[in-house]
Amino acid sequence: MKCPFCGSFKDQVIDSRPLDHSSTIRRRRECIDCKKRFTTYERLEESALMVVKSDDRREPFDRQKLYKGLMTACEKRPISSDALEKIVSEVEYELQEYVMEVPSRIIGDKVLEKLWEIDLVAYIRFASVYKQFGDIDTFMDELKKMKKEHVKQNNKVKI
Repeated sequence: MKCPFCGSFKDQVIDSRPLDHSSTIRRRRECIDCKKRFTTYERLEESALMVVKSDDRREPFDRQKLYKGLMTACEKRPISSDALEKIVSEVEYELQEYVMEVPSRIIGDKVLEKLWEIDLVAYIRFASVYKQFGDIDTFMDELKKMKKEHVKQNNKVKI
């Protein structure tokens, strides 16, 4: 592995652990030459999964594009880059059940499901791009549904 700081190819693995529910392994490494630490992610290379867009265009699944979309939605929110990487890895893992093609709607729904659990502001930011709200009324309807569901979940009796 090439050190991102000094370019050396000499490093040692400090820590290695699988990410939850995915085929990705996170490795902490230390460069032997400059002593700086960095993180790498290792995953199986699989056949290209095509994403079917709403207008029937097809493009290869791009985990970087998904990660960038999540970064935008989570900008200035208390969400770590490791948490975003975990979401992307989990979604990618869940997409293994699809052969060759997956509708973009499925990917968006899976991401929204995960964002709902960690940050509602990031959820609504991602939803506003993903669902392409046509006007403010559609956006407000989504906010009302979201608030109703949030109140419903928080009012459940916990035993």
